[in-house]
Amino acid sequence: MAFAFPPEPPVAVPVAGSSNQFAVRRVYCVGRNYAAHAREMGFDPDREAPFFFCKPADAVVPVAYGQTLELAYPPQTSNFHHEAELVAAIGKSGSDIPLERALEHVWGYAVGLDMTRRDLQIKMREQGRPWEIGKAFDRSAPMGPIHPAAQVGHFDKGALWLTVNDQPRQKTDISKLIWSVPEMVAYLSQFFRLEPGDLIYTGTPEGVGAVKPGDTMRAGVEQLGELTVKVVGAK
Repeated sequence: MAFAFPPEPPVAVPVAGSSNQFAVRRVYCVGRNYAAHAREMGFDPDREAPFFFCKPADAVVPVAYGQTLELAYPPQTSNFHHEAELVAAIGKSGSDIPLERALEHVWGYAVGLDMTRRDLQIKMREQGRPWEIGKAFDRSAPMGPIHPAAQVGHFDKGALWLTVNDQPRQKTDISKLIWSVPEMVAYLSQFFRLEPGDLIYTGTPEGVGAVKPGDTMRAGVEQLGELTVKVVGAK
């Protein structure tokens, strides 16, 4: 097969404790999945049906343990926000997945950042337009190595945190998710056929806020370690 241009190689995230790589297919993100974050964004935290938005696969930037990723401050924003999240990695195909079978489709877990141009997101929201320019921009989804569920198990509790310059910003427990990982998998699979390589960013807790060049973020989830990202000037 001939291509007009050489295709880009797949985006791949390291598998913890292995030389293997996890090739990324799609990135789904669930919105307002912690009650306190819904409140700080001005919304009712009642348990309504979850909603999702997407980032392109090449928004994912792998961050190895012990590495500090330099993340350039993105263009067209003056309000660049961090959102620390648990990420679920899909390893088995399925549509209309029953809730009781949902975790069979989760291959592993990682720590992720849903970086957001908040001013652009809010502007689009107020105009009733899609969020892509606020959420789906280049390098907007740093994430750490994926830990196979076969090694760490499936868990529904554990600390999640983020610091900026060693000062606490976000801290919660994933038991506070409004929609659990199996519930998200089952619900999302009603609308999309999930395939190996899909990632689900499961939502961020309260404490989101702006970062600027020179700031260093550390985000972590209990059992999954911590990733380090430093914001640098625009490149």
